[in-house]
Amino acid sequence: MTNREVAVVTGTSSGVGLHTALGLAHKGLHVVATMRDTGRSAALRAEATRQDVDVTVRALDVTDHDGARACLDEVTAEFGAIDVLVNNAGSATFGTLEQLSDAALQKQLDVNCLGVAALTRHVLPAMRESGAGRIVTVTSNGGVVGEPFLDAYCASKFAVEGLMQSLAPVAARFGIAVSVVEPASVVTNMMENLDTEALATPDDPYQDLANTFFKAAGALMASGQAAQDAAAVVVEAATTDTPRFRWQTSQAAVDFVGLSLADLDGSNVLGAMSRWLG
Repeated sequence: MTNREVAVVTGTSSGVGLHTALGLAHKGLHVVATMRDTGRSAALRAEATRQDVDVTVRALDVTDHDGARACLDEVTAEFGAIDVLVNNAGSATFGTLEQLSDAALQKQLDVNCLGVAALTRHVLPAMRESGAGRIVTVTSNGGVVGEPFLDAYCASKFAVEGLMQSLAPVAARFGIAVSVVEPASVVTNMMENLDTEALATPDDPYQDLANTFFKAAGALMASGQAAQDAAAVVVEAATTDTPRFRWQTSQAAVDFVGLSLADLDGSNVLGAMSRWLG
């Protein structure tokens, strides 16, 4: 057991998740940094050593609900009740709807929404009984603005934003603060890890549009916000004395989600996204 607050962060092998784990450790929390494959923990461990902070690494696959629950139960038994849950793990599939199979759509929901729901549901009873807790979910600008060729990804992020926004006022009655954090473009390896299997079809009528968008999105990602800076906002959302529901990680994110949040008829979003297609 530990006298420090316990934070569980998913998807910590790189990027925003890695820096969130380190940032929470610097705040004095006992951080359990989880990832699907702990063989990819070298970067986190090395940086924790360099920064002289302690993190505990555990294996957790958000799509394996039984395994994830077992991991959280082990954390509680070893370190005490979970005070902070940061849902950061995610994946992205590239393709427009005609190119996407039901399996591709399901995979995105499993990782980006249903896995988040399962973990959140599991920590709620103890948080509710204690009258306190923080649940922070890293979504995306793509959880507010639908982006071409990211149909499945945006659908899953819209879904998890709706889930968390519906949960937030109910959880608040029990002292639990629920938040979402919406980064814009962040310099990570997301573009390299995009699942583009749907595009491997001959005579693809969408190929020119897809290539144009892919180049535009890649340029935005390459010139985007540093993962460490985005993570600092996640840490703030998880530890602030004045929590709120929606956080953006940069002015670019504020401007981008504003396209949709103030767009009552949808024309601003569709116009902006059409320009991305050339």
